[in-house]
Amino acid sequence: MGAIKTINDGCKPSVPPLGRGASGFTLRSVLRRVETWLGKRRSRLALLQLTDEQLRDVGISRDEARREGLRPFWD
Repeated sequence: MGAIKTINDGCKPSVPPLGRGASGFTLRSVLRRVETWLGKRRSRLALLQLTDEQLRDVGISRDEARREGLRPFWD
């Protein structure tokens, strides 16, 4: 059992896989996160622009829309 552990330990790469930084984040994952945040912000701002009639159609009150629309983009 000890020999297998020694062999496996010797096969570990000394550098992180391509595209990954030491912290484990990739540029792609960071861009996806920012894209998600921007999408949330756009939809929340659009919610604030809806009329009372449109809000009734969706089934939410003006206060609920305001609460949701004013939430921070990262939430």
